Amino acid sequence: MSIRHLALAVAASLALSACGGSEPATSAKSADDGSTDAPAATAEAKRENPFFQPSPLQYGAPQFDKYQESDYLPALERGMAEHEKEVEAIANNPEPPTFDNTLIAMEKSGALLGRVTSVFYNLTSSYKTDTLKEVEKEIAPKMAAHSDAIYLNQKLWERIKAIHDESDAQSMDAESQRLVERYYTDFVRAGAKLSDADKQKVKDINAQLAELSTDFGNRVVEDGNESSVVVDDVAELDGMSEADISAAAGAAKARGLDGKYLIALQNTTTQPALASLTNRDLRKRIYDASVNRGRHGGPNDTREIIVKMAKLRAEKAQLLGYPNWATYILSDNMAKSPEAALELLTGIVKPAVDKAKGEAADIQKLIDAQGGDFKLQPWDWDFYAEQVRKANYDLDESAVRPYFELDRVLKDGVFFAANKLYGLTFKERTDLPVYSPDVRVFEVFNDKGESFSLIYLDYYKRDIKRGGAWMNSFVDQSHLLGRNPVVVNNLNVPKPAEGQPTLLSFDNVNTMFHEFGHLLHGILSDVNYPMFSGTNTPRDFVEFPSQFNENWVFDPEVFANFAKHYQTGEPMPAELVEKIKKSSTFNQGYATVEYLAAALQDIAWHQITPDTQIDDAMAFQQKALEGFGIAMDEVPPRYNSTYFNHIFSDPTGYSAGYYAYLWTEVLAQDAFEWFKENAGDKGVMNRENGQIFADKILSRGGTKDVHTLYVEFRGKEPSVEPLLEKRGLNETN
Repeated sequence: MSIRHLALAVAASLALSACGGSEPATSAKSADDGSTDAPAATAEAKRENPFFQPSPLQYGAPQFDKYQESDYLPALERGMAEHEKEVEAIANNPEPPTFDNTLIAMEKSGALLGRVTSVFYNLTSSYKTDTLKEVEKEIAPKMAAHSDAIYLNQKLWERIKAIHDESDAQSMDAESQRLVERYYTDFVRAGAKLSDADKQKVKDINAQLAELSTDFGNRVVEDGNESSVVVDDVAELDGMSEADISAAAGAAKARGLDGKYLIALQNTTTQPALASLTNRDLRKRIYDASVNRGRHGGPNDTREIIVKMAKLRAEKAQLLGYPNWATYILSDNMAKSPEAALELLTGIVKPAVDKAKGEAADIQKLIDAQGGDFKLQPWDWDFYAEQVRKANYDLDESAVRPYFELDRVLKDGVFFAANKLYGLTFKERTDLPVYSPDVRVFEVFNDKGESFSLIYLDYYKRDIKRGGAWMNSFVDQSHLLGRNPVVVNNLNVPKPAEGQPTLLSFDNVNTMFHEFGHLLHGILSDVNYPMFSGTNTPRDFVEFPSQFNENWVFDPEVFANFAKHYQTGEPMPAELVEKIKKSSTFNQGYATVEYLAAALQDIAWHQITPDTQIDDAMAFQQKALEGFGIAMDEVPPRYNSTYFNHIFSDPTGYSAGYYAYLWTEVLAQDAFEWFKENAGDKGVMNRENGQIFADKILSRGGTKDVHTLYVEFRGKEPSVEPLLEKRGLNETN
């Protein structure tokens, strides 16, 4: 486990994470479960924890059929103990410090801890049972302390500093030189240069942040489940599709509410049901349930937690020599400073707000024309915007879904594009164990037909799964360690009623391509050191490959290959395809404003000082949005602070980094311009250009400064114009 992997493990509850098989949450009988079955107890006593040895499965894939919930805590604790001994041996090595006996040794250390954390933290995101929740709560401060014991080890720091100070005189390849710089920087940023007293303060803060972030994440999940809206009468669901009504009935039945209908909440503020329900009162109930998460009072209220976390981060930043947390975080990102991030964000505020106001005016006209005696409210926007879309573009979402069946989108869209660009092929594996029957496993082959990776796809929503979509890895690629990548993708697609097809919205399709872009970044990694593997890059670069991959949704060859009716197999009619394309900039004012409101409140939270007076978290959020000119009554932030998992359900996560989605979208659209400029007679999507992108971006991970990496690929600095054009923000209403 490299030192950066340790940091990621500590921050793993929001790490970019991710096929039937056994459930991981089912433990065998143990001696203290009240059983008097002596042979069973004896067998349990002799059973070795499966994490204690490397997995014998292909590429070290997890042994989900062997793991029991009782395995995690002892494996985590033993993993930390073994890692501590390894690190102590490195720090106390009597030989003079060298690249091999210090840094390479560090990269090879912590194998057991790496095995168990890669599985454990994926499950606490995608399959968090009550038992795992308790283990996570217990282990979070221990992991934080373990990390501090390494980063703040004076003898280890002195060895790293000595290697760094002499590295220019040593004969090293570029990746090794980068490793030296990265270790030195990471230790300095962790507090290696601080006095003993200040180191202790940092340790105390880290322990508190670990506990608070775990508590926040658990409260958000609990409150989200408790805030689900229960409907007694199916008549109230007028406007909702039959498939969605069946899914709501199934969700209610799963919670013991037979005969009722349950509308579960997704992680964002705006909920999908708002676009179709004709019942305005029900729409308001759903919206209120969503925006009030984390501020009901009681055990799941998060307002005090987020204020404490923001102030603790500010205090830690000042101890480390930075004026605030945002400056601390961004100094090690592509943006380099919060001022640079704010320049991008605030530069788009006016065109985004202007466009959103124009969209709101169009919706209000429709409401008035229909005799609605009310002013447009947030719970009305999606319902009437869908009508405007139908009127202006003659596009009905319900007419689109039958052409987006999940398996076809995956195999004939996502996989097809990866084959055309990178020569990859995929074979489903049903012989490898998984943690839920919903999860699927595929083996990946390169353009020579050689197997090199395994991917796990977990696409369905469940109550014990956090919201959103993400990628993570079970095994990171590394030539040094002889490891092939094993990575996972998670989505939260509502599971249809039994026997019904999974029909996706266009947003779902886009998300599949997006997350697969992260996955490609992981599996196409070609680095020596685990420190730099795959997505181990700055936050404002890691979303670049994923957003870039979204561009292939509308490639004519790709789209025609997957957009086929799930019953007839007929391709989507050309006129419907054109309607989707023409409507691609529809509602982009709303989408951009809700995103900017989240990104700007994030930076506002992380530019405070420890003594900033915050009496009410939501009042602080509102004042910040008003100050940036982004507060619109009709357009709520994509996340309110009280359920903003990206920035608060992790000790670090995307804190002061949510701007990264827009920053990397600039890179993604600018890179797509390169593909168009170099299309030649082979078309925009061609194998040659795909290989260049793989060689210069996807395979390099964190082996080089990411700004340099991008400019070397593009040949010039990135331009924001392609992004503005894509979002329609360079147009007038």
